[in-house]
This record gives sequence, C-alpha cells and structure tokens, in this order.
Amino acid sequence: MTINGFKRQYLISLLTAATLFTAPVTFANGPVGEHVNHLSDNIETYSQEVNWLSTKVDEMISRYQQGGVEEAKPDLLVEYWEEVKFHSAIETNYVPVYASIWQGLFGLKGAIEEKASIEEIRKQQRFLEQSLWQALGAVKLAAQYQEKGLTDKVATTQANPGNSLEALDAIKSRLDRVVAKYAEKLSKEAVNIVHDTYLNLFEGVEGELISLDADLVEDLEKDFNVVLPQAIQNGKSIDEVRDIVNTMKGKIDTAHSLLEKSAEERKDVF
Repeated sequence: MTINGFKRQYLISLLTAATLFTAPVTFANGPVGEHVNHLSDNIETYSQEVNWLSTKVDEMISRYQQGGVEEAKPDLLVEYWEEVKFHSAIETNYVPVYASIWQGLFGLKGAIEEKASIEEIRKQQRFLEQSLWQALGAVKLAAQYQEKGLTDKVATTQANPGNSLEALDAIKSRLDRVVAKYAEKLSKEAVNIVHDTYLNLFEGVEGELISLDADLVEDLEKDFNVVLPQAIQNGKSIDEVRDIVNTMKGKIDTAHSLLEKSAEERKDVF
C-alpha cells in the first residue's frame, strides 16, 4: 500500500473510531504509564515511535533478504512493539486495532520464520503498517475526546483480581464464556470477552510468567490477539473454536503449574 493509501486508512480510522470514545475508555491491567492520560502531550512521541517501528521492520526485512531467517531475528518484532509508549496508548483506547497490530506482528514473524517469498513478507509488512497508522489515527482522536473530558481516566496501576493463580482460574472461566457466547451466535460479544480477558486478566500475570516461560507467554499472546479472535470472526465451527479454547486452557494449566512451582521454591528459600 502506498503512503496515500495509509493516509486514506488513517482518515477512515478517524471516522470509524469516532463512536468509541464517548464511552469510558478500556481499563488496561498492569502499569501502562501515566502518559495515557495525557495523550495530546505525547502525540509527537507516538508518531516518532510508529516511524521507528516501520524502520525496524524495514531493517529486519533487509536482513532477511541478505542473510535469511537467522540474520532477520524475527523474535525482535514483539520486543520492539512492547517497548514503545504507543503500545499502551492504543491498548487503552482502541482494542480492535490493537488486536490487528498483534495480528500483523505475528503474520510478519511467521512469514519470515517460514522463509516465505519477499512478496508475501511485504504483504504482511503492509498489513502491519496499515494497522499502526490506523492506531495512530485512533489515538489522535482519543486525545481530542480526552481533552474535552469525554473519556474516563485510565487506571495505570495493576488491578489485582486476588492473586496470579486466581487470575488464571478466572481466565479459564472467561474462555468457557467465549464458547458459550459464540454458540449463541453472539460473535461480537465473544470477541469482546477475549479482548477484555487478555487486557484485564492475562496482562496482569504475564510479567511473572515471562521469566518462567517466555515462549508460553508469546503463544498465549498470539492466541488471545490473533488465533481465537480470527476463528470467531471468520465463522469457524463451534467445535473448532472450542478446540482452540481447550488448547489455550491447557497452556493456562501449564502456566498455573509454573507459578505454583515458583511459589513453592520461594517458600523453600525462606
């Protein structure tokens, strides 16, 4: 897509996002930074970060062309995304595009890892960059609504559902609700539950989990932001959606065991 194409998508995002910010802003779990309550003051920073991310993607693709997967280092994509302030700015304001960014990240990462053609990799790059531009437009619009006092203040400290183990149990229950809502043909509500569960429960425990099994955390991030939402939106059968949920619940059980073991080891130390 050309730069003009991105600009058109940017304008579209302003229009489609306009109805989102009259309601309370989504509350994210975990520390997200006070900057999310001062969006207008940080728009320039967010813009610079989007450009920086685009540059890092270009550099990665160039390395891929020159030296293949090993030189490209596609695992860095998620690290790049999670280290910028813009990550939490869009996370707390426009969840649909936030999920699209994750889809783009994993789409590009997967294409590189699978040694796809440069044409396919560029296609994934265009999707990711389009999502980033849409997200920037949505955040700019959110800043306008924020300045007018039309959005609630975002909670920037970690919500505590009890403890990490209870949070994981709650996630499994929420995933069961996703299947139930999908079976009721309430696809939109099912996707909303997926996003809410990720933002308000899983993100609260992933910091603790990542030190125990970073790959497991990345798998679950992809499940929450790409695999399960796409299955619902693409109209997969109930059995297929249930299979995805059951696989996710198995990973949650693994996470539960890791946290329990870690807690026991800490007790033994003291």
